[in-house]
Amino acid sequence: QLVESGGGLVQVGGSLRLSCAASGRTFSNDNIGWFRQAPGKEREFVAGIRWRARTTFYADSVKGRFAISKDSAKNTVYLQMDGLKPDDTAVYYCAVDAGGILSSIRDPKNYDYWGPGTQVTVSS
Repeated sequence: QLVESGGGLVQVGGSLRLSCAASGRTFSNDNIGWFRQAPGKEREFVAGIRWRARTTFYADSVKGRFAISKDSAKNTVYLQMDGLKPDDTAVYYCAVDAGGILSSIRDPKNYDYWGPGTQVTVSS
């Protein structure tokens, strides 16, 4: 089970840190991804991390503003979001591609488990 937290309402230029905690599963040879979905739009890749290799990936739209990281002791992945823009407004989901160390980290179809999502709203 995955649970996201840390969403909320923030002004343009502000920051939020999202957390994704897993229960009942210890991250291992997994990819953990953050995706988002705005009203009327498809779910899109935001950032991802290969748990064991610690390799990180970002969508061009968030590169330089967002940072994904992990805490192995807490079995938790974080998404630090700085310089938020109104276009960042969406429901943010974390997901796990179990054992997907060789699969495309950007493709949502590769992910096996999804959290319920957390709303991020950026006001101008």
